[in-house]
Amino acid sequence: MNRIKNGENHILQAALDLIFPRRCAVCDEAVDRLGYGVCKACASKIVYIRAPFCMKCGKQLKQEGELCTDCIKKKHKFLQGVALYDYGSMADSIFRFKYAGRQEYASFYGKDMYERYGRWLQAVRPDALIPVPVHASKKRLRGYNQSELIAQALSKLSGIPVNTSLVIRQKKTLPQKSLSGQERQNNLKRAFKIHRNDVKLNTIVIIDDIYTTGSTIDAMTETLMESGIQHVYFMTLAVGRGI
Repeated sequence: MNRIKNGENHILQAALDLIFPRRCAVCDEAVDRLGYGVCKACASKIVYIRAPFCMKCGKQLKQEGELCTDCIKKKHKFLQGVALYDYGSMADSIFRFKYAGRQEYASFYGKDMYERYGRWLQAVRPDALIPVPVHASKKRLRGYNQSELIAQALSKLSGIPVNTSLVIRQKKTLPQKSLSGQERQNNLKRAFKIHRNDVKLNTIVIIDDIYTTGSTIDAMTETLMESGIQHVYFMTLAVGRGI
């Protein structure tokens, strides 16, 4: 039954691609091949995080090692995180996804993430995927939470449920990219709050779009662990250089 349903969905998506061509998640032009989220030429422009990478936060390492310089200096409460892209190669794509309404990119991101880290997810065996929440005012302005869209796309492929009710963003924070490392930590103090804790969760994976210093993931991890969750991991679309 599932195979039949998946086949029907594939035919429907192919028909929609003919009528309404997808936009390439790299160049934003109409995709030149059916069933793909990026153009054939653009696929080679994406820089993926590959071994060796930091075994704590997932940052690309220049040479063999266990931790990046950031994770050697700073201790994190999360157990481990993985990142899909080098930020530089997908910066424009993620900007359009977050700020220009390109919500359709989420299906490509989710598929790409699952193909490369599906086995990692199976090993972690999370009870839920928890997208980093945005403040209610920002979500009203933008119309969506980009991390939630990624989590939903990944959930469809992995079967892992998305939980968006457990934690909320109670503090309207400043954009992290404009702040120093210490300012990022101060900016996120008491930013997150447990909203509904009526489902027992032991292991979760936080979903976010960009990881730089880990301040956001650390703040969420602290809040989640206070609610009784013991094992916190994360997955992010892209990873930037630490500060």
